Amino acid sequence: MSGSHRMLALLLFGIVVVATLAITRWAGSRRQSSPEEFYAGGRLFTPMENGFAIAGDYMSAAAFLGTAGLIALYGYDGMLYSVGFLVAWLFVLLLVAELVRNCGRFTLADVIAVRMRERPVRIALGCSSVTVSVLYLVAQLVGAGSLVALLLGGHGGAVRTWTVLGVGALMTFSIVCGGMRATTWIQIGKALLLMGGALALCVLVLLRFGGDLGALLSSAAERSGHGKDFLAPGLRYGGAGWYTRLDVLSLGLALMLGTAGLPHILARFCTVPTARAARRSAVWAIGLVGGFYLMTIVLGAGAAALVGTGAVRGADPSGNAAVPLLAAELGGGVDSTGGAALAALVAAVAFATILAVVAGLTLAASAAAARDLYGALTRRERPEGWLREDRWRREDGPRRPRGWEPAVDQGGQGPGRREVTVARVAALVVGAVAVGVSLLAQQLNVAFLVGLAFAVAASANLPVLLYGLFWRRFTSRGAVWSVYGGLTAAVALMVLSPVVSGGPQALFPGRDFAYFPLENPGLVSVPLGFLAGWLGTLLSRRGSADAAAYAEAEVRSLTGAGAV
Repeated sequence: MSGSHRMLALLLFGIVVVATLAITRWAGSRRQSSPEEFYAGGRLFTPMENGFAIAGDYMSAAAFLGTAGLIALYGYDGMLYSVGFLVAWLFVLLLVAELVRNCGRFTLADVIAVRMRERPVRIALGCSSVTVSVLYLVAQLVGAGSLVALLLGGHGGAVRTWTVLGVGALMTFSIVCGGMRATTWIQIGKALLLMGGALALCVLVLLRFGGDLGALLSSAAERSGHGKDFLAPGLRYGGAGWYTRLDVLSLGLALMLGTAGLPHILARFCTVPTARAARRSAVWAIGLVGGFYLMTIVLGAGAAALVGTGAVRGADPSGNAAVPLLAAELGGGVDSTGGAALAALVAAVAFATILAVVAGLTLAASAAAARDLYGALTRRERPEGWLREDRWRREDGPRRPRGWEPAVDQGGQGPGRREVTVARVAALVVGAVAVGVSLLAQQLNVAFLVGLAFAVAASANLPVLLYGLFWRRFTSRGAVWSVYGGLTAAVALMVLSPVVSGGPQALFPGRDFAYFPLENPGLVSVPLGFLAGWLGTLLSRRGSADAAAYAEAEVRSLTGAGAV
């Protein structure tokens, strides 16, 4: 871009940043000292507001930049991401949304620990939630670096580094000062901007082809350089090796099951007052997410048809630049005022998208670190014979044990206030770790990075969630084995995969220890997570499953009795 066009881009970026800070300042003016306010915004959001916030949290840079870029590069195989992200929400609606709202308070561990030994289960789920959140954060920060580097004329080095540092610092500030209330309103605004921006681009693309979707796809196939193969399976996952086809199954499994294990999505169902509101929120989210992911197919095909796959790959080998290049082309070319303005506008919308998702992820990670890890390590184990953490009575009398404190905040005093302080410190640490890792992963596609985060969520969090909600015999040992088994398998296979070493696009291109052939570990790690939970329960001592605790949890999950 020319100097004036870059100034326009920077102006729009500045508006997004100022709006984010204003929302944070407004939300931070309200009392944020209790966990319910900091983690759940006081549970005051309506189903429509929460549905837009969920969509804003879910429709990340991976969708707007990465998925459209993969479609522009690989055609049919790239569309698998759009379909997988969308189908996953049916699973969330049918099995997760209402039950999580009835059982949980703020984190995934709150859902499971009701019927388990608190300390080991909370530590395990805290570790897995932080890991998933950091992986997802890395994807968003990589997208931010790619976007700003493209607009400002830098393809690496200082531009990417300072962008990643700036986004990390801005969103950490937002969480520390504004909590869930600021995060939610940032996500709602971002969802409106993203849906409007994507719809406008889709209309412009279809107008170029007279509204003929078939002509769009034919032109995309022609300009991709692959001909009809562009619209057929196998361009990315159809190599000669047997493992390339298994990669399709692994990716699909991770995308379809991972959503139900994402800590920042599960936390959103606890920000509404009732389980019915949580279910209606999921319906709103499905409508918005479904419409958006259908539009990414048009955007990806439009980038291939109008910009050309070669030009997209030349600007960014991972395809993250496809949508900004498409916007510039639709506006009259990157050197024209209209093209530069439209590209800058789209980039500002994408930047707002990244800010909103980073905020939600940082809050989820800090909640897991403070409530699950810090809380489990500093509170004494709940004595045997005591009921749920939010009751002060014993089965055989009213006396409470010395030194044991409930996790529930009592009017913003005591343990609740300390927990919020720890959460704010944890947000700083999580942000710093995510920034450091993202600086090493700048050459990877953001949708691909999100696929890895989904694989870890599906392997470590989903098995324990389903077992905890539906299996009467499930024990604390089974829960710990399930989490650590799935988490260890997913992370280990990821480290030994071609993503980390063995290729020019890997994190460490000069090294080769890629002994696991699949790029996504979901096909192996998800079954291992379920298997570990089953074995742990089977090998637990007889009678270790608390039938009374399960009965209480079951009634609570199905009816909402006792939910807060």
